[in-house]
Amino acid sequence: MSRMHRAAAGAFAAAALLFAAVGSPALAQAGASATVELREVDDVYAADAIIESVHQATVSAQIAGQLTQLLVDAGDRVRRGQLLARIDTRAADAQVASASAQVAQAEAALAQAQLEHNRTRSLVAQGFVSQAALDKADADLKTARAALDAARAGTTQAATGRSFAELRAPIDGVVTRRLMELGELATPGRGVLEIHDPAALRAVGTIPQFVLPRTARVDRAEVEVPSLQRRIRASRVTVLPSADPRLLSTQVRAELPADTPAAVVPGTAAKVLVPIGRSQKLVVPAAAVFRRSELTAVYVLTDGARQLRQVRVGNRVSDDAVEVLAGLAAGERVALDPLRGTGAI
Repeated sequence: MSRMHRAAAGAFAAAALLFAAVGSPALAQAGASATVELREVDDVYAADAIIESVHQATVSAQIAGQLTQLLVDAGDRVRRGQLLARIDTRAADAQVASASAQVAQAEAALAQAQLEHNRTRSLVAQGFVSQAALDKADADLKTARAALDAARAGTTQAATGRSFAELRAPIDGVVTRRLMELGELATPGRGVLEIHDPAALRAVGTIPQFVLPRTARVDRAEVEVPSLQRRIRASRVTVLPSADPRLLSTQVRAELPADTPAAVVPGTAAKVLVPIGRSQKLVVPAAAVFRRSELTAVYVLTDGARQLRQVRVGNRVSDDAVEVLAGLAAGERVALDPLRGTGAI
């Protein structure tokens, strides 16, 4: 028997056991119940989304050199301005030294040009040289001053380049991952570390264009995180005022509140539940629905007895209610302790 056949057989066996248990008087105990009812609820579009950080950054190298030191690793918390890594500074140090030497040379040339200018002016006043000699000395003095300014600018540029050998955190946050290892060659633009701020998260999904007219005034949304089986009310929702012509969709962003569980991290799969209208739907308390393998069912109360009934349910319409697509009718009563009917409690 194949694995698929064995799984199907197991599902049917579980269903048979559950149905067999219904007739047992010991399981027909009284308990809390609720009425299946028609209720006006939000029509919701569930947009597939991914959790991302509002504030995130890739710390990249700005100079070429070997990565000589990494002071943090993935998961470490960092503060803005904190030193994260160092790149080999020998080439940068040489440029700083060369720029300093050029400044010294330019200062000496300026001093010499100033002396020549003063001497020539004195000789012109005594009538020993022409005015042309003074004009040349004046030009030489201006050239020497400009050369000194250029040399000083070169020193500033070299010192700035030297500072790029120290990689610092641009934001407060957590190191998401390390993109380089010690000894690797860093080049300008190559990422070394990724950082994100866990205090500011959002779910980013897409809405098809045919839904857009019904989202013109969206001011609220919920973010469902299937891995946690939890819904989180968004503190702010934004439907971007532009569409992707290739995918025929528009991006929606739902920002999460500050008290979002720590288990929600960037990259987590989620759904953005965007209300697009109101309609009447048949709903049942979520506590009344239970699942066993492939079976989704409720216990319907009929003349004081429990009757197991398979149902098909849709999305949650609130924290405590779920939409019923098939299997129940308005006015029927269901047990809120379905596990008692299975013998689990």
